[in-house]
Amino acid sequence: MTTTTARATGHADDSARRVPVARAYRFELMKLISQWRIRLLVCACWIVPALFVVGVGQQSTLPSDTLFGRWMHATGWAGPLVILGFAGTWALPLLTSVVAGDVFASEDRLGTWRHLLVAVRSPARIFVAKSLAALTVILLLVAGLACSSAVGGLLAVGDQPLVGLDGHLLSPGDTALKVLLAWTAALAPTLSLAAIGLLGSVALGRSPVGLLLPPVFALAVSVIQMLPLPVSVRLALPGYAFISWNGLFTSPAQLAPLLTGVAVSLAWAVLSTALAYALFVRRDFTNPAYDGCGRRALALGVLPLAALTAVTVGAVAVATPSTGSGITQDKVQKSLATVFAHLYRLQTRELHRPAVTEEQLGATAACRKSDGQAAQEGAGNDWRCVVSWHLPGVKAVTGTAVYQLDITSDGRFTADGDGPKEVNGYFLLRTSTGDAPNPLWQFDGSVELLDIH
Repeated sequence: MTTTTARATGHADDSARRVPVARAYRFELMKLISQWRIRLLVCACWIVPALFVVGVGQQSTLPSDTLFGRWMHATGWAGPLVILGFAGTWALPLLTSVVAGDVFASEDRLGTWRHLLVAVRSPARIFVAKSLAALTVILLLVAGLACSSAVGGLLAVGDQPLVGLDGHLLSPGDTALKVLLAWTAALAPTLSLAAIGLLGSVALGRSPVGLLLPPVFALAVSVIQMLPLPVSVRLALPGYAFISWNGLFTSPAQLAPLLTGVAVSLAWAVLSTALAYALFVRRDFTNPAYDGCGRRALALGVLPLAALTAVTVGAVAVATPSTGSGITQDKVQKSLATVFAHLYRLQTRELHRPAVTEEQLGATAACRKSDGQAAQEGAGNDWRCVVSWHLPGVKAVTGTAVYQLDITSDGRFTADGDGPKEVNGYFLLRTSTGDAPNPLWQFDGSVELLDIH
């Protein structure tokens, strides 16, 4: 009886001596911030995007191959969107690698686990504190990228309306909200990459493979997204929210792909973090030669994530009737006609011609892929379209314009004017912010992949 009571009392005293999570979190956060590479990254994220956007604003050429890059001289809100496109592909995978991919492995390299366990007395609290500290730094880096690029764009160009992906003008206030939502949506795939970094850092110990896991994984997913996959598979892959935020800039907004991408990314983040936690709390900290979980990393890491992918693919396939690539001839024609009608009105206003509405124009498009020699669906740069429209008071077709379309697998397309030059050729228009290229010359658009309405 006395022995049992003593043990219970000893256990209670040991629990009482455990360091609270808040104190352990502050300690881990200070450890991260004290590292020179973390400080350098924070400074870079809060300064470099603004310098880049301001520098592009002073150049005569624009990154027109990047989404919204062609509008960087027209509005300051294009800058943060260009930075977001770059960050989703390159910057954020590398940032999560440096922060989350090394937060546990660094203790293995330094051999400080025993000291940390003696101080905190709880592996679970150590995991929570380290994960929260890494999350805090990652959020600080993402906020820096967003705020710096927005401030740089507004200072260099100004708070002007932005042309959306369906050709209509977005007011500065509406644009600011959509930019904020786009960066917020990008947090979900960022968290999934961070969780994968945590899992690699826990499972692989001091091995540098754990540090490289987030960027390698992001690169692999990007390559897979380029393949001719069914739309249900494409949306069920983590990281799709890095792409699908462009659906916010159409009217009505294409929210289904974005919400699906966010949900899938959050599911990956939760499962990867839970797996990392399960591996960490079961680790034998008394073995100084520990160097990763070996086979358990495959069983407890790869297999559950593969099962999650299979489940999400099935769920997306059941939730939407869309099949194949989701890019069909009818969708391409409808999207191109809509963008052309909006931009035609913009061109009319800039040329000081009589106003016309989209209903009066009645724009339609006829598109063919590979000159009709292949299936009329899917991505590719071999789409050729003829847009026709009417002018008010005239029943017959009064104008046609030819476009070459390059459509990517995510539904984004770039239309290049191919005549007549008076309509979609290259010439400058005088706008309220200065001379700008003809809006009907080259423009971006988006095909809605899902058939959910």
